[in-house]
This record gives sequence, C-alpha cells and structure tokens, in this order.
Amino acid sequence: MSTSKKARAEQRRAKIAEMRAQAERERKRRMLINRGLLGAGAVLVAGGIAAAVVAQSGGGKSASASPKNSNAAPTAMPSTPAVTTNGGRTTAPPWDTPADPGTRVAAAGLPMLGQEGTTLHIHAHLDVIADGKAVTVPALIGIDETSQQISPLHTHDTSGVIHIESPTKTTFTLGQFLTEWNVSAAADHIGGLKVGGGKTLQIYVNGKQQSGDPAALVLHAHDEIALVYGTPGQAGSIPSSYKWTNGL
Repeated sequence: MSTSKKARAEQRRAKIAEMRAQAERERKRRMLINRGLLGAGAVLVAGGIAAAVVAQSGGGKSASASPKNSNAAPTAMPSTPAVTTNGGRTTAPPWDTPADPGTRVAAAGLPMLGQEGTTLHIHAHLDVIADGKAVTVPALIGIDETSQQISPLHTHDTSGVIHIESPTKTTFTLGQFLTEWNVSAAADHIGGLKVGGGKTLQIYVNGKQQSGDPAALVLHAHDEIALVYGTPGQAGSIPSSYKWTNGL
C-alpha cells in the first residue's frame, strides 16, 4: 500500500474513532438528562404528597417556621467563586476520586445538576507533578453515578481535562475543583506535600510561572495548568499546552 493510501486509511480510522467517542459522550449525556428528569419528577410528586399531608394535619404553623438545614447543598451558582480550598486531604498522593462526590461539590459551593450545563462550556487541563512523577487526576470528580447528578465542574476520565459545563456564565477556580477532588492546597502545600527542605510548589499556566495560592487560579478555556512540587532538579520540562482532541 502506498504512503498516501496508508495516510488516508489512518485518517479514516481516526475519524471513525472520533465519531464513536462523540456518540458515547452523547449517550452518557442523554442518560444523565433522562435520569435527572425522572428524579426531578419523583421529587415533585414527593413534594406534593408532603404538602397534602401538612395541609391535612394543620397545626397552625407556616412553612417559614421550619428549621433550615445549614448543610444543604447549594441550588445556584455562587456569585463569587472560592479562592481557597475548603478542607481536603493532607496526605501524600495518589488521591483517588472521593466516595462522597455530592458532599465535596457542596463544600466547593457548587450545586449538583440533573444534566450538564450548556450556557458556559469550556475545558482546562491540569497536570500535577510530585517529585518528578505525574499524579493522576482521577475520573468522575464531581459526578455522582448513584444519584445521576453532576457538578458544573467535573472530570470524565483520567486525562486531566477539567470540564466546565455550567447553566450560567460565571467564574470557576482551581480551588473549587481541588475541593471537589478533596485535596487541600495553598501556596505552601498540596495534599501532604509541604514546601521546605529544598522543595517548592510551583504554579504554571500555559508555561508561565505564577505566584500565590494555586486555589485562586481562575479557569479559562484551554488553560494548561501545572502544579509542580519537588526540588528544582525534579521539575523536568514544564508543559505549556495540551493537545486538545474530540472537539474539546
């Protein structure tokens, strides 16, 4: 087979693979939408039943007299995003996906949605490098498969791609994402990795070094963010961009 024919064949295979990947993402999105709508319907029915019971029982108490749950998850986007992490693990990596995604999303001040938002739809990429070794950013951060709910800030796989898919145009920060991941971070540490003894925590955005708390970084479309911990000799080559594929 000639070189040109081989190239065309490879292009066709790549196109087929991309189409399959897009179809799978659409299938998962529709599944979230359908299950989210079913869940919303169940909530409405349950709410109607509860209202009827209250009306029948009387008692003379208004709905406003009910105590508020201070731990309730947010139902709307915050007007100002968090610029620090809220709690989080202070252990050495690896840091797996939290077992309680809804709790961590609430800690980040974000709501859980029945489907991915479409008003703001961008992506950023995160690399975490500790002592010269890549730390995996796990899949399903911000996604509760049991309840079929999803945060506007989430991951689908272990590529390090952060999906920002919000029903409103608002600002998101790395601190919110790290809180969802349940990893504590500040200028002097990430997780249990602390600055000192010749080791530093360096922050890069698109190859340019930044200063301050990494949690305060605002996420922009196609940002390449690198958090690099260790000695200067362990840093290696700092990524300045990410190869975006599949229409991201």
